Amino acid sequence: MQIVSVIIPFFALVLIGFLAARSRILPLEAVAGLNTYVLYFALTALLFQLGAQTPVAQLLDPTLMGLWLIAGLVVMAAAVLPAVRCGHTWLDGSLGGLIAILPNSGFMGLPLIAALVGPDSAGPIITTLLVDIVAMQSIAIALSQRDHAGHGSVLQQIGSALLRVVKNPMPWAIVLGAAWGVTGLSLFGPIDDVLSMLATSATPVALFTIGAVLARQQMRAREAGQRPGGVLSSDIPWLTALKLLAHPIIVWVLGWAATRAGLPLTDSTLVVLVLVAALPSATNASMLAERLGADNGRIASVILATTAIGFGTFTLAVALAV
Repeated sequence: MQIVSVIIPFFALVLIGFLAARSRILPLEAVAGLNTYVLYFALTALLFQLGAQTPVAQLLDPTLMGLWLIAGLVVMAAAVLPAVRCGHTWLDGSLGGLIAILPNSGFMGLPLIAALVGPDSAGPIITTLLVDIVAMQSIAIALSQRDHAGHGSVLQQIGSALLRVVKNPMPWAIVLGAAWGVTGLSLFGPIDDVLSMLATSATPVALFTIGAVLARQQMRAREAGQRPGGVLSSDIPWLTALKLLAHPIIVWVLGWAATRAGLPLTDSTLVVLVLVAALPSATNASMLAERLGADNGRIASVILATTAIGFGTFTLAVALAV
């Protein structure tokens, strides 16, 4: 009950955002503005502060980064290969693989896991964010272009993937924060106060926005004529199981093997990694699917399913790991 009492407020804010958008109390046109505020202002300020407070050696821990990358590749392969064999295009298969390994660590994981484990969890979470944004998204986008003939289009898409990384404010906020932290200097008082105010707003606004985005995706899917029957007959249950069950289990197994091999990975860091892997899927994968022309109804359904079921599975993961 103590664990549940910590988790409930976070998922309750997601539900409030969902109901606000679903009932049209929050206009759907306003959801994009909320998303922009969280991504470019509130979350960016929070990541800058956390990056400044975290030693660079911890942010670029090769053991942690390697473990997270290998786990992601294993789960992505388990999502992509069956999808392609069953008739999905490489575009849909790769986006399905991305949604199966991309946790909502920015909007939900940072505040939720910090409340459960402590503020020291921020460093490993930020490292997983860097791997997901820079490596996993680029790999997924490169795989998505295997349907196209010729090497030029693949190279062009890899370049586009890297360009998306450069345009994403989250890795820049982490890098700039870490660079500022190395200097050992303190920010000018009013500037630090502004960053703190923005960072403080990140958690409630981000969670509310997750719910609003989920409601908007569901409403748009219905307007497009996508029915629940199609959802149930696809691979959405498999992708949901990969995200909520397989991903954290594989991270734990790899972490256990790493510690047995004598690699520098503490038990507390492994707990954080398992909890990050147990988070619901990230909502920004839906925006990427929409831009690339993938089946966004399928991706949005996985996000909605993992968020709804994730309350129970994440609570279980916390009970077992913490």
